[in-house]
Amino acid sequence: MIRRLPIRVRLTLAFAAAMAAVLAAMSLFLVLRLRASLDETIDEGLQRRAAAGAAAIGSGEGEVTQLLGPEGRVRVASPAGLRSPLLEREELARAARSPLGLVRDAVPGVEGRVRLRAAPVAAARAGGGRAILVVGASLEERDEAVSELVRELLVIAPVALLLASLGGYGLATAALRPVERMRTEAAAVSGPQPGRRLTVPPRRDEIARLGETLNEMLARLEASLERERGFVADASHELRTPLAALQAELELALRRPRTREELDAALASAADETDRLVRLTEDLLVLARADERGLPLRTAALSVRELLALVADAFRARAEAAGRPIQVEAPESLTVVGDLVRLEQALHNLVDNALRHGGGAVVLRAVDRELQVELHVLDSGPGIPPDFLPRMFERFTRVDEARSGGGAGLGLAIVDVIARAHGGSAHASSRSEGGTDVWLSLPVGAAEP
Repeated sequence: MIRRLPIRVRLTLAFAAAMAAVLAAMSLFLVLRLRASLDETIDEGLQRRAAAGAAAIGSGEGEVTQLLGPEGRVRVASPAGLRSPLLEREELARAARSPLGLVRDAVPGVEGRVRLRAAPVAAARAGGGRAILVVGASLEERDEAVSELVRELLVIAPVALLLASLGGYGLATAALRPVERMRTEAAAVSGPQPGRRLTVPPRRDEIARLGETLNEMLARLEASLERERGFVADASHELRTPLAALQAELELALRRPRTREELDAALASAADETDRLVRLTEDLLVLARADERGLPLRTAALSVRELLALVADAFRARAEAAGRPIQVEAPESLTVVGDLVRLEQALHNLVDNALRHGGGAVVLRAVDRELQVELHVLDSGPGIPPDFLPRMFERFTRVDEARSGGGAGLGLAIVDVIARAHGGSAHASSRSEGGTDVWLSLPVGAAEP
């Protein structure tokens, strides 16, 4: 039930409960302290009267005095009608040994309770023989003073609690007002209003930090939304190009009678565009799967040299046809834990880029960095423009930025996704001697998913 209440009400209730406990403790302390102080005053008066001995008899109103013989018989008493001994036999014996303090609920001739002090007196002052002097004072005034304080506290404490609770509610409302304002602004934030942020209070407290964190989250969501929009737009553009080419080829083939050679050429062109569509669709599925729930991997311990050799063999004929040798440089014993199919896919993309855009020999090199294994693909081409390096692994980015022919700009993005799925990263740089160096950095002991 309490959890359903607004936070400001819960804070006020908690503050009121704490304040009530403090007021109760303080009130109890005041009552006990007053009672103890009054008791000390009464005890001091009784000690002075006891020290005065028999001369204390009949001193004042509300006071009690008895002089008891050793056998307990009343010798002298004040008030005069107080003829019954104030001490029991056992108490008389104890008082004969040392001073004794007592409280009687009722004493004849005295209003209210009575505080007594009994002590032995010298024989000379007792009128002959050993005696016990009992002096007492009424506690009526003390009890009345304590009762009056309790009555005042019963009035003051609830008023103080009410005022403190109202103040606590006001403070809670003021403290939570920026939160309510941010909630209202957050409810109004929508996609058609990019760049809109929550108003952060100028003070440096928890609420201000909450506002800053929410603004950072909004910025991340906005950037993610922009990336998704760009991804959809670029994917639509890339898919439209081969589809339009395929449609044009088929329409031309059907527009008028064609020779067998013309039909074969049209079908070959259509097959190329279809193959491009298939590759593009597969790349888009890989990226979408990675964004949705992470790229699934089937990991195992792999020989790095054998992995690089498989990739080199797949491209050897194409490289030789272009007059560009392809080489493998890797230690025999070096291994890495990873998904063979995905790592081959990443290296295929790198080698394809090297053959398509680079020059000279293509080198597949493995470097052991103790806790990391680096899989490099190097060429001796023109290198990478410096302004392209920071966004090289982004989706749909290409050096020429022209979208006529060639790849879709997804190859390096997939390389980055595969590296991250293995717990590693993808990197690129231009070589000082000319050419490009692109590599995957993978942990040696990558855990199986």
